Amino acid sequence: MEETFFEDLSLEEEDFTHKSLPKGEYENCKFSNCNFSNSDLSGIHFIDCCFDNCNLSMALIKQTGFQNVAFKNCKMLGMSFDKSSDFGFQINIDTCQLNYSSFFKKNLAKTNFTASKFHEVDFTECNLSNSIFKDCDLHLATFKQCNLQKVDFRSTVNFTIDPEMNKINGAKFTLETIKGLLTSYSIVIDSD
Repeated sequence: MEETFFEDLSLEEEDFTHKSLPKGEYENCKFSNCNFSNSDLSGIHFIDCCFDNCNLSMALIKQTGFQNVAFKNCKMLGMSFDKSSDFGFQINIDTCQLNYSSFFKKNLAKTNFTASKFHEVDFTECNLSNSIFKDCDLHLATFKQCNLQKVDFRSTVNFTIDPEMNKINGAKFTLETIKGLLTSYSIVIDSD
């Protein structure tokens, strides 16, 4: 069966909760103010696309391709990125909510995460090397067996990272954020 190809498409204020986004490959497309919550996006490939102010919460993304895809101002609760395609996987997150999502074993090297919430997100066994978490909230996010080398956490809050369970060489922190590395040691940090 031949796959449908969509290029330079711009969709605005579409509701895909009751109708499906046509299966195929989307290249250089922009989705603005669209509702994909609980939609089945499985097997669709997005290349050089942008999702702006969209709701993708609980969308099914089994073997969905995300190659150089930007998410801005999106609600993405409960997303299972661990089930999406690994081929060319590259995303950038700006001012989004990704609470309760999973990136288990994903290669997220050199990814930019900006002004976003990652409450209870699973980053177990991820490669996050050379990534930047700028002004993000990582409340109860899980980091186990991760490559966090040269990750910038300087403006990030609410993270807990066990240095003995992750590679953190060259990671960047501030005096205010360093306490997230010491939580596993059950020590008291006094600011006086």
